[in-house]
Formats: sequence, C-alpha cells, structure tokens
Amino acid sequence: MDDPAPKSGWLERLSTLLLRKPEDREQLITLLHSAFERNLLDSDALSMIEGVMQVSEMQARDIMIPRAQMGVIDISETPDKFIPFVIETAHSRFPVIEGSKDHIIGILLAKDLLRYYAGEEEFDIRDMLRPAVFIPESKRLNILLKDFRSNRNHIAIVVDEYGGVAGLVTIEDVLEQIVGDIEDEYDFDEEEDNIVLESDNHYRVKAITEIDNFNDVLNANFSNGDCDTIGGLVLKEFGRLPDRGESVVIGHFKFTVLRADSRRLHILKVEKIVANS
Repeated sequence: MDDPAPKSGWLERLSTLLLRKPEDREQLITLLHSAFERNLLDSDALSMIEGVMQVSEMQARDIMIPRAQMGVIDISETPDKFIPFVIETAHSRFPVIEGSKDHIIGILLAKDLLRYYAGEEEFDIRDMLRPAVFIPESKRLNILLKDFRSNRNHIAIVVDEYGGVAGLVTIEDVLEQIVGDIEDEYDFDEEEDNIVLESDNHYRVKAITEIDNFNDVLNANFSNGDCDTIGGLVLKEFGRLPDRGESVVIGHFKFTVLRADSRRLHILKVEKIVANS
C-alpha cells in the first residue's frame, strides 16, 4: 500500500498557504510568489495573475496609441488612394475621419474592402462603417475589457476631458497586459532564421538579431560598441520605444517597426536603400 504521507504533506502545505489571509496588495503578491516557490503555481500562471492585478489599476491613457500615431482613413479619399496604406500598416480595423481626427465617423474593417475588389457597383465606404465606441482616458482597463467582451467590440477611441480624440486602444492592447505579447502575422516560427528575405532589398528581421549577424547577412557596417542587437540600435536612434508603423533611417537602411509591445521591439521591416545610378 502506498504511503499517504507525501500527499498529506502537500495538502497540508497548500492549506497552510491558503489560510494566510493577506492584509493588503503587497502581502497578496508575496503570497503568490510563495506559492510559486512551493511549485503550487507555475511561472505563466503567476505572470497572468499579476497581469490581472495590474490591469485593474491601469487606465486607458496608460496603454493607448496616441492620437499622432493613429492610422486613420479620411472618408474623402478614394479606395485606390487609401488601400495601399491599409496593406502597408496591416491593421484589421481603421478609424475613419471626416476632415480631422477629432471627427471620427466610424470604424472600417479591412476585410470589408474585399467587396471593392469583388467589383461591386454600389461600393460606398460610408455604408460599411461600424459604429465607433468612445471612452474617457480614465476608463479602467478591467472595465474596458469587460465591455469589449460583452459588446463584441475590438477597438475604442479614447477622448480627453474636452471631448477631443486622445488616441485609441484595442482589445489586444488590454490582453497583452495580462498574458504578455500576442503573436500576429509578423511572428517567426522558433525554428526560422532571425533574418528573412521578403523581396529585393526588403527583409523581415527579429529585433534580437545580433548586430554582427545583421552586418554579415546584409553587408552592413553598424558598430556593436553601444548595442548588441539591431533592436537596441533602432531604440538608440529613436531615443524612445517606438510604436508599430514608425520608421527611421540609419545609414543605408530604413527600419520600420512591425511589432512591438509596451516593453520592447519584436519584429522590424528593413529596407536596404540602394542609391540611384
């Protein structure tokens, strides 16, 4: 007959841990870390619980994409003019403005543009717009996430106290505060190389790529004296953490951020600038 002592000991430790009632947030965090150290929680579970606690204290203004960096479509533009922008940014939803960013008249889903390519005679962007949801900068993220889920909405426009547009926030932005970065169409498989050639002089590069490796593959001559990775080089040039879609030219290369979160860069689009003969 198996010895029940190990099982009893595990249950006793668990019961003892749960009976310790935390008095405040700091004690609760200490308790969770104690559970992790006792192998009652794995690292992923601990990280997500801490993320949930953090979200409950954060507001929309803390994670929103600022107004100046919002990718929008002007209703006065023809599809031939704005579709290249849609393809370039690769977003799934776009605020549609009329005149200025303070006058957002709806949200356009990129997939609805398939009707344009289908050759519909009565193609009208206004008819395709979904209602825009507006929220205050002070809206707490846990409440916003609940609203996203109940309303099946994925994007909200953030407005300031005067009613002007301050930025936007998506459901992915909120979820990333809980579960970490969410992979998208620009992710690499773990087995893939750090540098992938997409077309002539255009590459997709992981930000963690070492500068020496980048230099070897793209025949560059960047110094690794201050930075070890190509992402570090780009961050140094910006002087801050750039947002998705922002670009910077360093030497003979144009770097565009394809994916980044609130903490670091992940994927860069790199264009090798070839001088005209």
